[in-house]
Amino acid sequence: MIITLKDIKKIVGGSILFESLSFELNAQDKVGLVGRNGSGKSTLFKLITQEEPVEDGGVFIRKGTTIGYLRQIPENWQGSGRAFLEASFDSLLHIANEMKALEVEMQHADKMDQCLEKYGQLQEEFSRKGGYEMDATIKRVATGLGVEKLLNYPFMQLSGGEKTKIGLAKLLITAPDVLLLDEPTNHLDLQAIEWLESYLSQYEGTVCIISHDREFLDQTVNSIANLESGEITRYSGNFSSFERQKEEKLLADFHQYQEQQKKIKKMKEAIRRLRQWANEATPPNPKLFKKAKSMEKALERMEKKKKPLIDPKKMNLSLDSDGRSGTDVFRVENLRKTFQGREILKEVDLHLRHQDRLAVVGANGSGKSTLIKLLLGQLSADSGLVQTGSSMKVGYLPQHPLQNVPTDTRMIDYFRSEVTVTEGRARQILANFMFYGYTVFNKIGQLSGGERMRLKLAVFMHQGINILLLDEPTNHLDIESQEVLEEALAEFSGTVLGVSHDRYFLNQCFTETAYLLDGRLYRYPGSYQETQHKWKELQTIKGEKQEKSFNSHTKQSDSEEKDYEQLITLEEANLEKLEKRMLEKQEQPEWEELNRQKKRLETKITALYEQWMKV
Repeated sequence: MIITLKDIKKIVGGSILFESLSFELNAQDKVGLVGRNGSGKSTLFKLITQEEPVEDGGVFIRKGTTIGYLRQIPENWQGSGRAFLEASFDSLLHIANEMKALEVEMQHADKMDQCLEKYGQLQEEFSRKGGYEMDATIKRVATGLGVEKLLNYPFMQLSGGEKTKIGLAKLLITAPDVLLLDEPTNHLDLQAIEWLESYLSQYEGTVCIISHDREFLDQTVNSIANLESGEITRYSGNFSSFERQKEEKLLADFHQYQEQQKKIKKMKEAIRRLRQWANEATPPNPKLFKKAKSMEKALERMEKKKKPLIDPKKMNLSLDSDGRSGTDVFRVENLRKTFQGREILKEVDLHLRHQDRLAVVGANGSGKSTLIKLLLGQLSADSGLVQTGSSMKVGYLPQHPLQNVPTDTRMIDYFRSEVTVTEGRARQILANFMFYGYTVFNKIGQLSGGERMRLKLAVFMHQGINILLLDEPTNHLDIESQEVLEEALAEFSGTVLGVSHDRYFLNQCFTETAYLLDGRLYRYPGSYQETQHKWKELQTIKGEKQEKSFNSHTKQSDSEEKDYEQLITLEEANLEKLEKRMLEKQEQPEWEELNRQKKRLETKITALYEQWMKV
C-alpha cells in the first residue's frame, strides 16, 4: 500500500461529508474514482495531498512517495509555458546554476582543485537525475500532448484547455509515484485524450482518476472506486464492468434486505405471541416472558441491513420542442473568420435542416465554439453568408453557463427571470433538477459547473425551444445526469448541433459528424465511431501536405485538385438521405421540390464519375 485513508471524518460547510471512510491505493493501481457531483471526490484528493485537514481518522502515505495532483483548473503562473514546464526540474536547475558558478570560479588557478572535485560531484548527480535529458523530456511530452506551440506564450494568456494540457505535461514530466487526475479530459481535444490513454496504460506508477468520461475510464483503469453516501466500494475491471457488477450487487443486496425484513417481521410476531401466551397463562408464565426477552435481545444485536437505493434520484429532464422550425434551420456559405491575423474558419459551408443531429468535432482552437457564436450572431463573419430559418427558438448551452450572470444573483431569481412562474412553482421545478429546500436561494457564484449546467437545462425545459446548440455539455455533469441528458435528446423532436469530445455522448446522440480541420468543415453521415476513420484520413492528408478541399457543400473548381472518390461517396450518402425524406413527405409541393433536388444531385454525381474517370 502506498496511500491509506482510515476511518476518515470530514465536515464541509457544517455538513458531514464522510463519517468513517476508508480507501487504499496500492503500487501500480489504475483506479477510476466515480460518484455524483458533490459526493466529495475532489475533497478526497485534497485530503490525500493534505491541502485540507480531516476531523478524525488518519491519512497514511508511504515515506518518500511523490504525489502529482492535476486540479480541474491549473494553478496560476507568471511566465511562459516553457518556464512552467521547466519548473518541474527545480532541483536540476539549481544544480545547473551551481555548476555554472563553479565554472566561473575555476578560472582562478588557486581554487581549481577544490572546484573540480565539487564540480565532478554535481555533474554526477545532474547526470543521475536525468539533467542532460531535461530538454528532450520536455520536447517529447509537449509533442505528445500537442502543446509545443504554446511553450513560448505567457501562461496566463492561454485558454482553459491549453492550461490543462500544460499542467498535465508538467505532471507527466515529473513522473511522480502517484498521479491524481481530477477531470483530466474536460478541456482536452480527442487527439490529446487518445494520447493520454496510451500514456497512462504504460505508466509504471499509481494512477487515480476522477472522471465522468465513460470511454476514457474504460480505456485507462483496471478498477473502480464508487463514492456514494460517504462510503467507497471497490470493483475490479473498467467502467463498463463496474456498471454490470454494481447492478448485480444492488439486486443481491436488495434480495438480502428483503429476506432480513421477513425474518425481522417473523421474530417480532413471535415475540408478540410469546408475551401474549405468557400473560394469558394462569398464573403468568415467566419462562415465556424470558424467551420473549431473549428474542428481543437477539433482534437488537442483529446487524440491520440498509435498504439499497435501487433507483437513485436523478434530474427530471424532458425537452419538448414548442412547435417546429422551418425546414432550413441554418444555411452557411463560404464563411470566413480571422482572429489576430490567423484565419480560424475559411470556406465553411453548412446546411442544417429540421431534425438534423450534427456533431462538430475538432482539435482545441480549431474554431468549433467560434462557429456556434457565428450561427447565433454573437460574432460577425469577415465574409460569407449566415442565413437563419423561420420559427426558430434557440437554446444555447455554452461551455461555461451563466458566466455573464452576476455572481450575487440568487438561483431562484435567475430562473424566474427566464421562466415566468410563481416562487412555489419555481421551487417545484428546481427540485426536479436536484435543487432541494433552501439550496434554491444559493447565489450563482456558489454553484459548481455541474449545478450551473443543470440550472440552464431546467430553463431550457420550460422555454419551449426547438433548436439546441450544445458546446461541451457533458464537461461538468456527473454520469447519471449525462444519461438523463442523452435520454432527453433522444426524445427531443427539434434540431441539435453539438460540440463535444465525449466519445460515448457523440456516439449516443448524433447521427452525423462534421470534422473541423484547418478551417474547413467535412461532414459525413454516421456517429463519431462510424466516421472517425475519415478524420484520420483527413489528418494524414494534411500531414503529407496533400490536403484536398472537399465537403458536401464545397463548389467544384479544378477537377485535378479534388478527391473524387471521397466526394462521390459523400454525395451518394446525401442522395440516400434525400430519397428517405421523399418517402416521408406526403404533400405534393414538398415532394416535387425534393424530387427536383434529387435529379440535380443525380446529374452532379454522374458528372463527378466522368471527371473521376478522366483523372
